[in-house]
Amino acid sequence: MAALRRGRLVVLPTDTVYGIAALPRSQGGTAELFAVKERPSDKAIPVLGASPADLAEVVDFDDRARAVAGVFWPGPLTLVLPRRAGWPYDLGGADPTTIAVRVPSHPTTRALLELSGPLAVTSANRSGAVPATSIEEARAALGDAVAVYLDGGRCEGAPSSVVSLVDDVELLRAGAVSLEEIHSVIE
Repeated sequence: MAALRRGRLVVLPTDTVYGIAALPRSQGGTAELFAVKERPSDKAIPVLGASPADLAEVVDFDDRARAVAGVFWPGPLTLVLPRRAGWPYDLGGADPTTIAVRVPSHPTTRALLELSGPLAVTSANRSGAVPATSIEEARAALGDAVAVYLDGGRCEGAPSSVVSLVDDVELLRAGAVSLEEIHSVIE
């Protein structure tokens, strides 16, 4: 936690791949995340939380989002939802009115998220490279630019599906949860 509060980065395991995290409210943490990843600023960083309740400070959940989250979280589904009024942190991206959020199922990361609150997290690799599925791959990709590496074993999950519920239901990235499964919950 101390590293995150100081704006430093932490690599952590998720149910999909290893992620690199910053505390949005820390000074310079999210900017450091963009710099270390060499990520273009127009590509927004998602936010992970320990529960939907934790993410309610970040985004607005409508009935559809609550229903989908209730079935698929924790797990490999990222939802793009309207940004909550008053959530001031810059996560990059071309659309400042939405944020991608997820509740991962990895116990190590969930425990950290319960202590830290929502974290800006993206895959632990340089932008455009293959995401790390082991702590060794994450270290090889990011080296000393990261303050803390949390080893949670090999991450072997399918990539998270990314679904926008901002207006219509829209699949933005295919992954572990199908669009048909999302529709079956909403209908």
